[in-house]
Amino acid sequence: MPTEERRGLLYVGLAALLFSTSPVFIRWADPMSPFFKTWGRMLVGAIAVGYVAWYTRRRAPLTARNVETAPGHARPALRFLMYGAIAAIHFFCALASLNFTTPAHSLSIIYTAPLFVTLLSAWLLKEPIRPRQWAGVGVAVLGVSILAGLEPRFSWGMALGDGLALVSAIAFGFYSVAGRYERARYPLLMYASRVYAVAALWLIIPALLSLPSMPAEAWGWRQIGSVVALGLGPLALGHTLYNAALRKVHATYVNIIASQEVTGGIILSWLLLAEVPSPNSIIGAAVTLVGIGLVLR
Repeated sequence: MPTEERRGLLYVGLAALLFSTSPVFIRWADPMSPFFKTWGRMLVGAIAVGYVAWYTRRRAPLTARNVETAPGHARPALRFLMYGAIAAIHFFCALASLNFTTPAHSLSIIYTAPLFVTLLSAWLLKEPIRPRQWAGVGVAVLGVSILAGLEPRFSWGMALGDGLALVSAIAFGFYSVAGRYERARYPLLMYASRVYAVAALWLIIPALLSLPSMPAEAWGWRQIGSVVALGLGPLALGHTLYNAALRKVHATYVNIIASQEVTGGIILSWLLLAEVPSPNSIIGAAVTLVGIGLVLR
């Protein structure tokens, strides 16, 4: 395997570890509204990555070849409006789904995303995937599905949570393909900070409208600190590493490895939220690892 691909796999492995902290911080930020949590994390992430991008550019100015004269630069504002909307939908729906279901159930549905990433990569980026790797995607998604298990009870609230998670999965597919598509046009930090900032702009009005419904307890130090942590850890560092990996490795492989957020999220929810994993969660994590192995062979 080429060195660049190994580096990309390392990046996404670290990103998955950081993603795993999201369910815990999201729960700790309650009773903030989902819109305000999502807006806050996007704003913090945009400021953090934007500052690093500005500092890096100041130290080593970008050349015209990097950005303004890159191929396909037409209508960048419209593209980033679209990318920001996709990111806002993904992050909001992922976060909101946790109001209706458990982290294991939400994450397992969100990480059907490799199917959408594979289809979109083949359609939009013309990046084929070999039959054995299709099998690996199927096994990995099966493992993620096992993590959810057979739900013995049904409610309309749970159905809503499932629907939000599925929308998040589809948006994550588009988000992943967009990050790979723009790899030759924009430096990583500039691209990531712009996407986070535009997502925050899309969310600002819903966030402000949600303020009257938020109780005083939503402004505690734990809640504010959790939103800042979401912006700095899983987003500013985690998703920027994820986007870095997309520049070096096929989007499907990156997304499959990122699906181990499910395993990490279940473990951290057990340790920090007292949500004990079921046997099917453990079996599902093991099956997912087998699928990842097939994809990477």
